[in-house]
Amino acid sequence: MLLALQKKVIECAQCPRLREHCASVARVKRRAYRDWEYWGKPVPAFGDPDARLLIIGLAPGAHGANRTGRMFTGDSSGDFLYKTLHATGFASQPSSRDREDGLVLRDCYITASIRCAPPDNKPLPEELRRCRPYLERELELLTNLKVVVGLGKIAFDTYLSIVGHRGQFPFAHNQLHRLPGSLPPVISSYHPSQQNTLTGRLTEAMFKAVFRQARKLMDEHSTPDRRP
Repeated sequence: MLLALQKKVIECAQCPRLREHCASVARVKRRAYRDWEYWGKPVPAFGDPDARLLIIGLAPGAHGANRTGRMFTGDSSGDFLYKTLHATGFASQPSSRDREDGLVLRDCYITASIRCAPPDNKPLPEELRRCRPYLERELELLTNLKVVVGLGKIAFDTYLSIVGHRGQFPFAHNQLHRLPGSLPPVISSYHPSQQNTLTGRLTEAMFKAVFRQARKLMDEHSTPDRRP
């Protein structure tokens, strides 16, 4: 079911502005990647279908996932993320350059609030609304989820909006928010963009703390048929 959903994502054409932007970037390219054949389409989510951890980002990078066709792959944000996921046991290798490089996510699934690279990395509200059903469906299909990590305020707000609690919890780095009922708790985190990592607003130690907290929460809910 997840694979069928991601096929629908790839074929999506609901947002003309985003589709034109992604196609334009794929045609013009960046000089460093002039020999690449850019993906240029909506980028599917990926990872372990039995994952207990869901990571929600903002959007594909124009010359990262829009180029490689895999979330957080091929740019500095992805470098920072996968190094941390590897260090905390969620990824099989510390870096990712293309979608065929053998990277495997362990007990982790990565998606985004919007599946096309937006101009200036700023999706419009209506574009977020059109893309939201894909995330809603992923939340339904990922039946083992125990923790959600929202990378950046838009991702955090998107998740809270879907579960009916937007505006009820403040965004802060590595802040755990326990939601009512059986909803998975969400950890808010700064996004691993260069704007945060190069300025020191987000350090490797700070980012590792997010996923160590996620691991601790997962282990609190571990069962004999799931790996610790």
